[in-house]
Amino acid sequence: MPHSLLETIDNLPNICGSEPLIATTTSNPAPVSSSSINFAHATAGFAIALHMHQPLIPAGSGDLATAPIISNLRHMFEHPEIPDAHNAAVFRWCYQRMGALIPQLLNEGAQPRIMLDYSGCLFHGLREMGAGDVLDSLKHLATDPACQPCVEFLGTAWGHAVAPSTPPLDFRRHVRAWQHHFGALFGLEPLSRVRGFSPPEMALPNHPEDAYAFVKTLRECGYQWVMVQEHSVESAANGAPIRQPHIPHRLVARNSSGQSAEIIAIVKTQGSDTKLVAQMQPLSEARTLSRTELDGISIPQLVTQIGDGENGGVMMNEFPAAFLQAMRSASNTPTPPMNITEYLEHLSSIGVKQQDFPAIVPIFQHRIWSRMGERTGSDHLSAAIEELRKEDSRFHVEGGSWTGDRSWVRGYESVMSPMQSASQSFAQKMDASPNSLNYRSALFHLLNSQTSCFRYWGQGAWTDYGKELCRRTIAIIENA
Repeated sequence: MPHSLLETIDNLPNICGSEPLIATTTSNPAPVSSSSINFAHATAGFAIALHMHQPLIPAGSGDLATAPIISNLRHMFEHPEIPDAHNAAVFRWCYQRMGALIPQLLNEGAQPRIMLDYSGCLFHGLREMGAGDVLDSLKHLATDPACQPCVEFLGTAWGHAVAPSTPPLDFRRHVRAWQHHFGALFGLEPLSRVRGFSPPEMALPNHPEDAYAFVKTLRECGYQWVMVQEHSVESAANGAPIRQPHIPHRLVARNSSGQSAEIIAIVKTQGSDTKLVAQMQPLSEARTLSRTELDGISIPQLVTQIGDGENGGVMMNEFPAAFLQAMRSASNTPTPPMNITEYLEHLSSIGVKQQDFPAIVPIFQHRIWSRMGERTGSDHLSAAIEELRKEDSRFHVEGGSWTGDRSWVRGYESVMSPMQSASQSFAQKMDASPNSLNYRSALFHLLNSQTSCFRYWGQGAWTDYGKELCRRTIAIIENA
């Protein structure tokens, strides 16, 4: 691929302006893996992913209204008195250490596998704080021919936005922004190999209009599969829980007009994510499974887990030794480590088709469509949703997430309102070219303002950060 992208433009990360090039790069359907796994010998495999994120916050000086936007990780280094700041150095190493562990295992003759999900906020924050060596380690994993089969980078939303409560057009901007930024950092060829999507907070919209827009965005942006949380989806046939979580599924989304879109879904099973990944529970579970059949074809099952790659003592301290031991003991065995795209490409090579995968829908959608019947239209959809709400207090269309007890809407009105205002202002007034400084700056602030951290941590400084980023977004637009 002869083209290349600048990493920064006007001192901002490259997150827009090359849409045709990005679309061409990500639309290549050719296989990407050159797997050395003996799939015919495998009874089951295990796939683990590490999610990495640090928000960008207006905290580069004492005055919130004028403070430079910096990485929260840099803020931790510069303010050792704040909670959790003592972990800053460990966090930094966690973002880099896979660049050392994978080559070590390869030199030992093992067949390591890992999937990596880095937010755009983290990428930019690392560069801004001078941690270029971390990015160099990741680039080596993305570009070195020996490492490429071992490491699968996953796409995500640039600003770590929660899909169910982010305007669909903004979420699409997050998806394209991440692709711009990743391609600028590591190259267009590595970008062309990014086929899987990791939703921030494992958040999946279940309102039909938003779920359809979500799946449509992923497909139109070149993604072939998405990871979903087990309890955030249900059988399309009867609304029952997933019966076979260790095989691929088809996530089917339909809107009120009757349009539908679908994408392969890989189910992340329930549990304490970070501990399960750090202690290599997926390998232990894979060893209890046997092969199964899809449309008469024998396939190995796949146990999939994702967890924060830096949070918690178990991940920070126990993961490296556990990862090394698991990769050494499982390589070239009937329960090998796998990455998801190479697994899916193997299934395709032996005749398994996407239509062979069981169909699933976001949680509660079976009830919605049963109530709708043959009717279409947004009015009928709204009426069906309202009826179901009145009948069952547990029913909602706020989406699913890695946690079954957290709403990303209720209780966050103080920051949701400014977010909505910033989004509306951008949509209504920002008609400049995506290559202009005003557009790029407004988009940078808008995407940052939608980071989930400004809701997750509740009231106080984090909410203030989010509101300040919204204020700046609107100010840039108004002054454009």
